[in-house]
Amino acid sequence: MKVIELIKLIEDLIPKELGLKNDKIGYLSQNTDMDIEKIKVLMDLYPEEDLNSNKKEMFITHHPPLFEPKTPTYVVHSNWDIITGGANDALAETLDLRILDIFDKDNGIGRICKSKLNFKEFLSLAAEKLSLNQMSVVNPLDDEYVLDKIAIVSGFGLSNIEYVKLAKEKNIKLFLSGDLIHRSAILAKDLDICLLDINHHKSEIPGLIKLYDMVSNIGLDTELIIQDVPWKLINFKHLKKKKYFFDKIK
Repeated sequence: MKVIELIKLIEDLIPKELGLKNDKIGYLSQNTDMDIEKIKVLMDLYPEEDLNSNKKEMFITHHPPLFEPKTPTYVVHSNWDIITGGANDALAETLDLRILDIFDKDNGIGRICKSKLNFKEFLSLAAEKLSLNQMSVVNPLDDEYVLDKIAIVSGFGLSNIEYVKLAKEKNIKLFLSGDLIHRSAILAKDLDICLLDINHHKSEIPGLIKLYDMVSNIGLDTELIIQDVPWKLINFKHLKKKKYFFDKIK
C-alpha cells in the first residue's frame, strides 16, 4: 500500500482536525509514494528503533518524536485523546468506568465517569488492570467512599493546574491521570480534592492497544510494541542511613 493511501485511511479513522492547535500530529516524513508492507504501533519512537527499521515499514506513534525520523512516521496524539472511542474512552473501559460526560468541553479532553466500586476497591482494580506497582495520591478518600463522580484524563492531566481547578468546579471527588507535579498537589490540598496519579505512560497503554486494534483492520501486517517507561528506579534500601539535621525536625 502506498503511504498516501495509508494516510487517507488513518485520517478517515482519526481526523487531524480534532487535534489541539499547534499539536504536532499527522505525517512527519516527505515521501508519500513509498510502498508500505508493515505498520508498527508504539507510544514513543527512539532513534535505535528508527535506525533498525526496514524500508517498507511505517511507524504510528502516540507521542510526537523529538527528532526527525528517517522511517515514514505518522503521529496520532491529541486527536486520539479527544475522539470518541480513543485513548480516554479506552482508559475508562479498562477501569470499568461508565462515561457520563466530557471533562473539558472546550476541547474534548478527558471524561467524567462513575464507578460501582468504593475507593479501596477501585485502587485494587486500577493496580491490577494497569499493572501498577505504586500510585501517588493526594487527599485519599475514605476506603468505603463509592466513586460516583470521577474525572479521568489519559496522560498529562495532573500537570495542568487548570484541570485541577476544573475538577473542583465540576464537583469531582477523584481526578485520575498522570504527571502529578508539586504545584498541582498543593492546589489539590487547598481545594480538598483527591488526585490519583497512575503514571502518564501506564494511563495511555489502553489507548495504544485500542489504536493497534483499529489500525490492524486496515489490512497490513501490524505490530504492537509495548515499551516501558524511559527511566530506571534506583533502590537505596541497602545503604546505611546517616543522621541529618532534618531527621531531628518533629
